[in-house]
Amino acid sequence: MEIWHNPRCSKSRETLSLLEDAGVEPTVRRYLDDAPSVAELDDALTRLGLQPWDIARTKEPVAEELGIADWDHDRRRWLEAMVEHPVLIERPIVLTDDGRAALGRPPGAVLDLLP
Repeated sequence: MEIWHNPRCSKSRETLSLLEDAGVEPTVRRYLDDAPSVAELDDALTRLGLQPWDIARTKEPVAEELGIADWDHDRRRWLEAMVEHPVLIERPIVLTDDGRAALGRPPGAVLDLLP
């Protein structure tokens, strides 16, 4: 199990604690320092059943600079922007080895992923 984690985010910290309290030791990926590739983000979104614009943090200063709130829903364009500016990716995202995923908003949303 892997968590795309931002230690400065309370929801991300809560989700990580929830997993650890359940006895899971996930691989912690600090995605702001180790951004996913376009393929990795595309896979995560497919597992989540979401589109990039569904998890984009459109209130971030870089989002406002880019004007992404006004972009057409061109999946590739959004993916590339989010990889280039990973702060645009909502967190945390939890990915399992068996292909499932959940967005930890709220943190309890990841409970269905526990073994």
